[in-house]
Amino acid sequence: MPISRFPRTPLAHLPTPLEPLDRLSEALGGPGGGPRIWVKRDDCTGLATGGNKTRKLEFLMGDALARGCDTVLTAGGLQSNHARQTAAAAAKLGLRCELFLETVPGTPDTDYDRNANVLLDRLVGAEAHVFEHGGPLLQAMADRAEELAGQGASPYAIPVGGSNGVGALGYVDCALETERQATELGVRFAQVFVASGSAGTQAGLLAGLALAGSTARVIGVNVSTDSAEQSAKVSAVLHECLELLDGAKTDVGDIVCDDGYFHPSYGVPNDGTLEAVRLLAETEALLLDPVYTGKAMAGLIDYIRQGRIPAGEDILFLHTGGQVALFAYESLL
Repeated sequence: MPISRFPRTPLAHLPTPLEPLDRLSEALGGPGGGPRIWVKRDDCTGLATGGNKTRKLEFLMGDALARGCDTVLTAGGLQSNHARQTAAAAAKLGLRCELFLETVPGTPDTDYDRNANVLLDRLVGAEAHVFEHGGPLLQAMADRAEELAGQGASPYAIPVGGSNGVGALGYVDCALETERQATELGVRFAQVFVASGSAGTQAGLLAGLALAGSTARVIGVNVSTDSAEQSAKVSAVLHECLELLDGAKTDVGDIVCDDGYFHPSYGVPNDGTLEAVRLLAETEALLLDPVYTGKAMAGLIDYIRQGRIPAGEDILFLHTGGQVALFAYESLL
């Protein structure tokens, strides 16, 4: 089924820019040169500071509206970028929004629970239900959806990260958009680096690049789990997405999920993360976040330093946004 046949509501500023990071490439290339790094600016999607979830929400909210829903519910960590973008999309479309958020151990004692995404959630009018880490987050959301339906409302529950087959369509579309831009620029990407969390972005990219005939290898840099668990998550969403696309029997190649850069845990940056955040700010004035893009960029930087990416290759970094979270981590920066 062509992607244009799915319900979709416009929310994002598209297409997002595709730009070279020449100063970063020079900083990492050394005397012998190195790969040329590019960035796909999905931090510029525009919805309450933007980010990758906006592409997913175009399809998820399109589905919700097609079903006649009036309330959206979703879940995530307290500083969830997805929750913030969902709340913003709901406000823009005139829908009610309830968020089910949990605390994240090891995060800063100052700013984290009241600034950044948490502040924006409140500003756009979402109702937040906050649980301690490990609490019954998803069950509470399911129970609330049932309660709302019993009251005559029409709720639409969105999974963590917007990561299901419908949400992943946003990154099928992104992959096709990126390939068109690369062709116009005469660029052929060898590898694409992306933060891999709830798995929908990586799954959509894999499907979309394969459908576009690209040979680029997608490197998912895990932000919370080991490689086996993350690969299984990506595979499940990928399968669901391909089934929606008429069960397309597409060879997507290997699912790569590198777990070498997320420690000590989700939401807690390490030295490599903080170095990546600072280096991108100082060389390109590009703002990363300490949870997702900082860890993904730390992986890309380490691959180059280890010589795992040949000199002269064009490689792409997918900037999934989240920089508003910097204001929750001021004490570490």
